[in-house]
Amino acid sequence: MNRQDNEKAVAGSGAGDVLSRQVVVSNQLGLHARPAGVLAQEAQNFASKIQLVSQEQEVDAKSILDILTLAAARGSAIEIRARGEDAERALDRLERLFLTRFGEKK
Repeated sequence: MNRQDNEKAVAGSGAGDVLSRQVVVSNQLGLHARPAGVLAQEAQNFASKIQLVSQEQEVDAKSILDILTLAAARGSAIEIRARGEDAERALDRLERLFLTRFGEKK
């Protein structure tokens, strides 16, 4: 899945607005401990508040334990939501992790 296939939603342009992206988990083992750790670590590099939403469950993207509670299997759709001054950069970086399968071959 490439960037053009991802749905990109922008709710305004101010730092207080929520920006979001749709991604799909493509790792064979889903969003297991290693990619969840990478995702949380990357999210912590941004000042913005970042949430992951899957099947009406919303969690803090900066918490590995929260991410693991999603139990996101391969093929799961996840919405990444960010609000803050670096929200767009955060979405770009986190989306890229999903597109590259967090560096995993499968």
